Amino acid sequence: MTGRRGLDFAEPLIFERGSPGRRGTSTLASPLGTWDASREAPSEFLRRGPVGLPEVGEPEAFRHFVRLSRWNFAIDLGMYPLGSCTMKYNPKVNEAAARMPGFAELHPYAPESWTQGALRLLYELAHGLAELAGLHAVTLQPAAGAQGELTGLMIIRAAHIARGGARTRILIPDTAHGTNPASSALCGFEVVPLPTGGRGFVEASVVERAMDERVAAFMATNPNTLGLFESEIGRIAEIVHAKGGFVYCDGANMNALLGKVRPGDMGVDVMQYNLHKTFTTPHGGGGPGAGPVAVTKALEPFLPKPVVAKTGDVYRFEFDRPKSIGRMRSFCGNFGVLVRAFTYLREMGIDGLTRVAEMAVLNANYLRVNLRDDFQLAFDGPCMHEAVFSDKKQKASGATTMDIAKRLIDFGFHPPTIYFPLVVHGALMIEPTETETKETLDEFIAAMREIARECRESPDVVKGAPHHTALGRLDEVQAARRPVLRWKRECEEKPRPR
Repeated sequence: MTGRRGLDFAEPLIFERGSPGRRGTSTLASPLGTWDASREAPSEFLRRGPVGLPEVGEPEAFRHFVRLSRWNFAIDLGMYPLGSCTMKYNPKVNEAAARMPGFAELHPYAPESWTQGALRLLYELAHGLAELAGLHAVTLQPAAGAQGELTGLMIIRAAHIARGGARTRILIPDTAHGTNPASSALCGFEVVPLPTGGRGFVEASVVERAMDERVAAFMATNPNTLGLFESEIGRIAEIVHAKGGFVYCDGANMNALLGKVRPGDMGVDVMQYNLHKTFTTPHGGGGPGAGPVAVTKALEPFLPKPVVAKTGDVYRFEFDRPKSIGRMRSFCGNFGVLVRAFTYLREMGIDGLTRVAEMAVLNANYLRVNLRDDFQLAFDGPCMHEAVFSDKKQKASGATTMDIAKRLIDFGFHPPTIYFPLVVHGALMIEPTETETKETLDEFIAAMREIARECRESPDVVKGAPHHTALGRLDEVQAARRPVLRWKRECEEKPRPR
């Protein structure tokens, strides 16, 4: 349940467990004798003191990390309403497919004649993703959405160079994902921010004033981080193309468009998928991820190499691609993630994927309509995959977005994304995804309404939250700037037995 009651353990640091000399392994002495590092390794690489590792047995180590895992929240435990992140449930059939021995135990250096099934999977996944995007070809190499952005921008840069002149600028709306300007800067471009219009999206007239021969591309997240569709994207594409630029669409929010709208049909030249969002592969913890990039026919020669090609009934890697930007990732990308995405694609089919978009949009609008009387909406109109609120109605009582997020924990819900997008002061960015039921949404709505009532009638309860966790409100600024790192003094002072 909550707090430090019953079997909810208050776990110390692993360095505070065990005792000197305790071991969790039974490694035998090497028949080759003891290796003397001081004679074989350069002196600058030798340690000056003991390693300082915790000295615990196997049961202590195993129980420590299992107990810590019980402090974590996960999509398999409940609703995870992080806006912009699309934290939706991952079907376990995907995991079963990825664990099939023919996939899980396949060596990346196995010859092509032994890997025809895996190559066919990559080939068909790439073609399926290209069809959904309305574009010509796809690379599966990028290991994450942000690396997909970098890959797409490198393709755009290479295409401009091939035309005879490099361009230096990228136009990016202020409602784009934060990785968009970061990827552009990493690729060597100057970022030109574009303001959001009064309706929550970029107006074509704004792009027209900023567009010139220095601009390599217009890069937008669509739907954007306000949860709204960039309604003038078609006209914007015409403006950008007329001046020789390309249109990049951040496809991280494709779960709102699947089967309904194809970015390529709107004039988009390049887009990346976030398979861990749209195609229900594992999400979070730094990986694994995948960010396939789809491009038009004109940009296809610049894709990373190799690509999987098909001759007759035989699949092979194609390396002879003189215009390619080169390799972005070792081997074939995160292959296990790609297997999961392919499984989801085949399981859902086009009808199922279309239903995904319908349910994602329906769920977000259900939350929007049911919470707009209690929380200020950034834009009070139909949204796409997420709804963005603010703490404006709670400010009179002194409660803030942070307080609301912390109080939600007491009700058993992971908080939504807060203080983003930056264009909304005190933002609460909520994305239910299509995998949550109406019953779950009703429970979340009831919790949010109760918190709104508390903000009006007993704001101190909200401002002191959370009340039922092992640890209460932490000073997050101090934790980031002046962390307290503890371990046993014995680890620093006592030499380890040989």
